[in-house]
Amino acid sequence: MSIMKLKKITIKNFKSLYDVSFDPGRVNVFIGANGSGKSSILEAIGVLSAAMTDRVNAVSLQRKGVRLSTSALYKSKFLSITKESKTVDFSLEWEMNGHDYEYLNYLTVPKDDDAWKYFAESVTCDGEAVYGRSNRSSAQLNNKIGYFSISEALSGAEYVEAAKYIGDYGIYQPDTLTLRGTVADPVQTNPIGLNGGRLAEAINDLIHEEDEDVMFGSMFMEDMLELIDWASGFRVSKPKKTILNPGIPTTQQIIEFRDKYLKDTVSFTGYDASEGALYVLFMLSLAMHEKAPKMFAIDSFDHAMNPRLARRVVEVFCNKIIEENKTVFMTTHNPLVLDGLDLSNDDIRLFTTDRNKQGYVEVRRVQVSEKLLKLDQPLSRLWINGVLGGVPELL
Repeated sequence: MSIMKLKKITIKNFKSLYDVSFDPGRVNVFIGANGSGKSSILEAIGVLSAAMTDRVNAVSLQRKGVRLSTSALYKSKFLSITKESKTVDFSLEWEMNGHDYEYLNYLTVPKDDDAWKYFAESVTCDGEAVYGRSNRSSAQLNNKIGYFSISEALSGAEYVEAAKYIGDYGIYQPDTLTLRGTVADPVQTNPIGLNGGRLAEAINDLIHEEDEDVMFGSMFMEDMLELIDWASGFRVSKPKKTILNPGIPTTQQIIEFRDKYLKDTVSFTGYDASEGALYVLFMLSLAMHEKAPKMFAIDSFDHAMNPRLARRVVEVFCNKIIEENKTVFMTTHNPLVLDGLDLSNDDIRLFTTDRNKQGYVEVRRVQVSEKLLKLDQPLSRLWINGVLGGVPELL
């Protein structure tokens, strides 16, 4: 399979993202104050993914994990805008097999129903037009369907691979009860639902033996257990009354843990385990499972993890994402997470989101510089002290 690398994402007139452009890496972490536009960026990418590979309506957006808003709230409505744009605009640039591609899309938000309409869309390769249409096109095309995946002009393997890479995008928001298997996931995607449903099944796929070593994906099980420091092991089994109260709703498969401080005969399920352990398993399953999306987002990914654990998990997670040639977009409010990011690696990128005087979101990449190095402080401290940006203006 070809290696796909995103180069630039541009979003215009979407919610608080009046005119935002940034160059993503493999791992992209967004920090900022509450309401600074972090989640809107993840959602904008969700709209772009749906527009490029399917259509944009309530069903496709919910499948991506995008919150459904009223039509009026999808478009930027700032007081400073004197002439409102007719469309919400998206652009995605990527590189594959030594060629540069760009997809442009101009959408009008729904009025009479929930379907967004395609005002115009186009694809270029190395600056040359490959496909294009607009509301002025002579051919009568369905303006509620994206044509990237069905146009004969885009039937080559490179376009099919790009559509698959981008089309599987979803915004994951793991929920403790769903991870424990006691409530159903409202959006079940393969292999893990957007709230963490069917985590046990995904884990079961990843546990295997290799040269007599027990492995979890591409990790030795002993290395995995270092992240869950109280556990001597875990496996996937069927629920049974000896380890799970019969009054607790459960799934067909459950995660069974052993605690190194308890007798070998004692085991318990994810229902009784530390929620932090479930979030660790969730993160690394997404990174390593071959059926997990190649491109995805996690909103507030450090939820339920101790700050030091989150720092270590993000180190391992970044390495696995890069190994698997995946692309992830994440938000965090945990300063210690930043200390787990190796910003000297260009595949790992940190961005701050701030609102300017007009209320527009501004995205700025944080890069290692002589100025930052001279301060001789960890990124967590620099963020807390306001050096990096992405902090609320509080008195």
